[in-house]
Amino acid sequence: MATTAAPVGSARNGAGPEWGGFEENIQGGGSAVIDMENMDDTSGSSFEDMGELHQRLREEEVDADAAAVEEEDGEFLGMKGFKGQLSRQVADQMWQAGKRQASRAFSLYANIDILRPYFDVEPAQVRSRLLESIIPIKMVNFPQKIAGELYGPLMLVFTLVAILLHGMKTSDTIIREGTLMGTAIGTCFGYWLGVSSFIYFLAYLCNTQITMLQMLALLGYGLFGHCIVLFITYNIHLHALFYLFWLLVGGLSTLRMVAVLVSRTVGPTQRLLLCGTLAALHMLFLLYLHFAYHKVVEGILDTLEGPNIPPMQRVPRDVPAGIPAARLPTTVLNATAKALAVTLQSH
Repeated sequence: MATTAAPVGSARNGAGPEWGGFEENIQGGGSAVIDMENMDDTSGSSFEDMGELHQRLREEEVDADAAAVEEEDGEFLGMKGFKGQLSRQVADQMWQAGKRQASRAFSLYANIDILRPYFDVEPAQVRSRLLESIIPIKMVNFPQKIAGELYGPLMLVFTLVAILLHGMKTSDTIIREGTLMGTAIGTCFGYWLGVSSFIYFLAYLCNTQITMLQMLALLGYGLFGHCIVLFITYNIHLHALFYLFWLLVGGLSTLRMVAVLVSRTVGPTQRLLLCGTLAALHMLFLLYLHFAYHKVVEGILDTLEGPNIPPMQRVPRDVPAGIPAARLPTTVLNATAKALAVTLQSH
């Protein structure tokens, strides 16, 4: 049995005659063994791994290129970007500052309590100050006290407006209410505010110790004399009476203001310039209100409405009965011409 098993084993091991040479070569040349158990399946590069690696490399290259471009742009536009950012910051700061100022101004003017001290005055004090406004002071060696309120001056300005309206009513002038009202208010408030500002400017140049509020109060109470003179002379139309009150009452109120300014001004030249200007403006304004104001208003009304021309009156004409028909048109024409001549002469 040993002899029969040997050929089978030799045949299984490749010891047959047809595999003999090949077996000898393998045995003589050494052996190559591959251990498949120790081989890692992930050590090889599959198509998926290669794709991910390639995609990662491309993303890194794109990021590097973008960083380089941004760096170049930053270097090129660095100053421009800085200026733009700075301008935006400045604009934002200006907007915030303007917003704060606007809100502060709105709250300032919306609060009525701010104006309360300028109008918080007793009627007895106003009455005494009205009387004092036409009584000149003698002591000018030290600064005289000036009322720091606007209730009295404002009421005097409105009173002067009402007196001007009364004067136009009593002068037989046919006018529109709105035109006269606007002209009177503009004239009175324009003088009060305009002359006060001008005198305050001169007082600043002459180094006079006075504020704008005090100047408004001083000139406002100085209009009390104007109200008295115009109220009397608008009802009693006598020029001699007007000149008398103009010198007495108007002069006394002007002397009161001049004395107050003299007590607050140092230097004869400064006193002469400031007080002379105020006295001239105050006295001439009273003359203007008495003489020129009516003519100015009437001129404005003539411009807006046209002159008030009375209607043409009818004149009777006598035509003789025995005139022939051929001469009748000539006679009528002559009579019409005479009637027109009479009408023109009457105007």
